[in-house]
Amino acid sequence: MKILITGANGQLGTELRHLLDEKQIDYVGTDSADLDITDAATVNRYFEENQPEIVYHCAAYTAVDAAEEEPGKSINYKVNVVGTQNIATAAEAVGATLIYISTDYVFDGTNDQMYTEETPAAPKNEYGRTKLAGEEAVANTMSKYYIIRTSWVFGEYGKNFVYTMLNLAKTHAQLTVVSDQVGRPTWTRTLAEFMLYAVQNNVPYGLYQLSNDNSCTWYEFASEILKDKAVTVSPVTSDEYPQKAFRPRHSIMDLTKIKATGFEVPTWQVALQKFMAKID
Repeated sequence: MKILITGANGQLGTELRHLLDEKQIDYVGTDSADLDITDAATVNRYFEENQPEIVYHCAAYTAVDAAEEEPGKSINYKVNVVGTQNIATAAEAVGATLIYISTDYVFDGTNDQMYTEETPAAPKNEYGRTKLAGEEAVANTMSKYYIIRTSWVFGEYGKNFVYTMLNLAKTHAQLTVVSDQVGRPTWTRTLAEFMLYAVQNNVPYGLYQLSNDNSCTWYEFASEILKDKAVTVSPVTSDEYPQKAFRPRHSIMDLTKIKATGFEVPTWQVALQKFMAKID
C-alpha cells in the first residue's frame, strides 16, 4: 500500500510516522512546505503523480481561539474546509482510502449524556464549524473513508495541555484549572494506533469516535498530571477563565462503536501514565 500522511510534522502526524517506522511500514509524509492542501491544482497534480492508496489526513488548523478572529478565521476555513475538500476530491479520483480527523467541538456541549455518532452536530465555535464542514466534504466526496472524532489530545510531539501543566508547575506553586468542563483525554499514540488498525483490519468505513476511556474534568486531568509535583492545583469555573472560543461544558463521546471493532481502548489514566514514562 502506498501511504501518504498530510500534516506529517504536526502532533498527530509525527506520532503516526513513529508508529509506522516501528512497524517498518513505508510512507510519504508531507507538510505545508511540501504540499499546499489549499491549492486544488497542486493537490490534484500530486495525487495523479504519486497515486497514494491510503491517505492519513492529519493536516489541520487547530488554533481554536485564533480561529474566532481574522486572520485566523480565514486560515481556519481555508485549511480545514477548502484543504480537506481538495484532499478528498483528489483521493477519490485515484481510488484512495481517506482517514480524516475531526473533533468533539462539533457538539454544543449541552448534552448531559454521551454523544454518539448519530447525535446531531451543533458546533458553537469557528473551529468546530470548519471541522464539521470537513466531515461533510469527506462523506459527500469519498467512497472509502474513516472520519474519526477525537478530543482533548495530548502527545509527545507537540504543544498540548500536559506539557503546559508540567511547564507551569516549574514556575508556579499554585495553579487554577477549570472544573466545569467534562470530556475524555486522548493520547496521540492511541489515536494513531486506531488509524492504522482500521486500515489493516478492514474496519467498516464511516464515522467513529475515539478517545481514551473514562472521563474527567480539566481540573481532574491536571491533578493527575501533577500528582507527583510540588504544586497545588485548585478548581475554578469557566467564567473565571474566559477564552475567545466557546468550549463545550460536556463533551463525553460514546466509544461503543469503536470498541465493537475489536480495538482495545485504554483508559486515559493508563495512557497518561505510559506517556509520562516516555517523556521522563
